[in-house]
Amino acid sequence: MVELTYLAGFGNEHQSEALPGALPVGQFSPQNCPYNLYAEQLSTSAFTRPRAHNRRSWLYRIQPSVCQGLFQPISAGQVHTAPLVDPVFTPNPLRWSPIPASSNQCDFIDSLITIAANGNAASQIGVAIHWYCAQRDMHNRYFCCADGELLFIPLTGDIELITELGRIQITPGEIAVIPRGIKFQVKLLAGPASGYLCENYGSPFELPERGTVGANGFANNRDFLYPVAWFEDTTATQQIITKYCGHFFAAEIDHSPLNVVAWTGNSAPYKYDLARFNSINSVSFDHCDPSIFTVLSSASDTQGMANIDFVVFPPRWVVAEETFRPPWFHRNIMSEFMGLIKGQYDGKSTDFKPGGMSIHNCMTAHGPDSTTFDKASKADLKPHYQADALAFMIESRYPISPTKFAFNLPQRQINYHLCWQKLNNNFTGRI
Repeated sequence: MVELTYLAGFGNEHQSEALPGALPVGQFSPQNCPYNLYAEQLSTSAFTRPRAHNRRSWLYRIQPSVCQGLFQPISAGQVHTAPLVDPVFTPNPLRWSPIPASSNQCDFIDSLITIAANGNAASQIGVAIHWYCAQRDMHNRYFCCADGELLFIPLTGDIELITELGRIQITPGEIAVIPRGIKFQVKLLAGPASGYLCENYGSPFELPERGTVGANGFANNRDFLYPVAWFEDTTATQQIITKYCGHFFAAEIDHSPLNVVAWTGNSAPYKYDLARFNSINSVSFDHCDPSIFTVLSSASDTQGMANIDFVVFPPRWVVAEETFRPPWFHRNIMSEFMGLIKGQYDGKSTDFKPGGMSIHNCMTAHGPDSTTFDKASKADLKPHYQADALAFMIESRYPISPTKFAFNLPQRQINYHLCWQKLNNNFTGRI
């Protein structure tokens, strides 16, 4: 793997040029750009959003994005978009075993399977969760999602995201976000690659406020890395595939769309190493709400109720005294999709493996299984370092519906509810 260089700082007004002097100085749209480049603005927020939430970048490219053929509809395969045509609504807890790799030699686009979704992409609210399992590179194909920004959560295999604004490499344990509308390719760096893909229809991800925690902790701005400018100058026929309002469209282009020689702005792809997350937890008794582990948040129109919270449960010390340490039993107004990247999640003893996933919707009761409860109720409460485990949660204020395809997968554990059936009536207060 060739080591890449990056620009550091979440949401910074970055600037980068692949050729010296390619970036105009003092203005964005001069009469004539250096190297006879074209100036093009990419806005991923409304022009009039407050400065703190306004996102746009200026791109200086060999040819502008309008230089392409007309888009024609193509099959979206097993990719579905909210509102789902045939959603599955159930108050029951849902869990899937890992989905095995397909025998087909698929690239990233063709491997996508939608597991669940909520909201409405056209109304720019909600989320979709997909699964990818790519076995080959995207040769002469580029992808663009106009429906939302894409959060990559790798499970296996290293990949390179080759985007209009530069290249990003990620490995399991890292994440990457590609803003809405940016074209990219997925290149495999070490054989097949699989993972989860979160499509955020709503407000772009931001870092959550720290509140009384203060100035430091959680995910720090400095640890988010952005690409430096890099471009392709080719004349071969290429194909751009765009996801728009839930449909796939393809257009031919006689040059690479990754032809941005310089760029400046605050809307750009970025990566983050989850090992950099500074966990904050109880050092006395009980333990904090899982929101204390929020890495990124997409706001809704109701303060404190997120469109999406991306939450991670990393290796950490567990020290709370006189406390039941696994997650407690609960019912929640928010809906939760959970995945496991490595190790063993502390709330489940068996049958939740890396690559697995679960959905616990609004007011669906859930919590530790009976084996975990029994063990934790009798555990010696000495300080314990919970190592070699990495789980995540995509939490949303809107109920998360599995697709009919995912609901009928043989990997869905139809007896998942039985993991709680040995929680017996041990009440000792009877007269």
